[in-house]
Amino acid sequence: MRRAIFDPRQHDPCDPNPWLAIYLDTSLPIDDEVKRAWLADCSSSSRQWLMPFVRPLARLAVVAVQLLKLVLPRTATSSTLLHRIVARALSWFATPEANWLILRHFHVGADNLAWLNANLAGGRIVLDRLRPTRVAELREHLFVRHDINLYNFLIELNLRRKGAPVERRDVRSLDFQAIPDDGAVAVRLQDMPRGRCNVIDLQTAIEIFTPVYALFLRDEDFWRATHSLQLDETVAAYAAQLTGRTDALGYVNNRHPMVPDVTYNGAYRLVLHGLATEVMHAMLVRLKRQARDLSDSAPHCAEQNATQSAMQSATQSATQSATQSATQSATQSEAPGDAPAGEPVRVA
Repeated sequence: MRRAIFDPRQHDPCDPNPWLAIYLDTSLPIDDEVKRAWLADCSSSSRQWLMPFVRPLARLAVVAVQLLKLVLPRTATSSTLLHRIVARALSWFATPEANWLILRHFHVGADNLAWLNANLAGGRIVLDRLRPTRVAELREHLFVRHDINLYNFLIELNLRRKGAPVERRDVRSLDFQAIPDDGAVAVRLQDMPRGRCNVIDLQTAIEIFTPVYALFLRDEDFWRATHSLQLDETVAAYAAQLTGRTDALGYVNNRHPMVPDVTYNGAYRLVLHGLATEVMHAMLVRLKRQARDLSDSAPHCAEQNATQSAMQSATQSATQSATQSATQSATQSEAPGDAPAGEPVRVA
């Protein structure tokens, strides 16, 4: 597969580039820089040639690890070692786009939860601050903390709401302080590691790391991590109910958290989770701009309405004055020349 080409001038109608077609398509709300990085990573040689071999082997490894854990002691796990291995391997082998998208995911996910927190709980739920700017910071148990943070938020939110339904609100009344104006985060693509070995794409890297997660995490931690991905539908449902944007649910492919998927599909669903998070973030950025535009146009609309009302009042007053004047003139012209009722008119 050729590298992604994003220049429309290189389009050949006889040999169209699929990555250019996807890049130019705007049906999916997503940040442009994210889209370029995502498609560039997807079109890499690693994604084309390595991932098809890695995926089936990694899924078999997940099953083998889970069977092995039936006889291994529960103490044979280490989240610390897991995160050190993953952080080091990403720094050495993953593409700059893959590392950037992983770090960015923590930021946009935190923004999305903070927005829900502000509009559903008044910002009263304490959230774990997960905003790494370097790959090395992943060693601070960030992947496990990311899952725990999401579960704790949903539990605390629903304990506070006590079953109260989420009502749709006018976009201008929503709190968008947690959402950046341009969708940017404090992580730059150009700052990612760019060694000679940084060639493994995002999907292949996640497939490789999934059995490593299964090995080093407790079984309940691994289960919780993989099934947290299906909470994409839950988060999108809250956003749709608040904004009335039912398309937010249509962008989600990790569905039905009440019907858990098997754990060996976790790698593919993790990539879908990353995409769903980016799409929701981009949608919130657009809604924030819409709310600002509506608020800015409100005084102008009010002024126009006031002017129109004044003009209508003036027109009505002028019409009434003209009608009254005409009525008075007609009455005065009839009084002197008319004969009294019942008397004949004398002709000289």
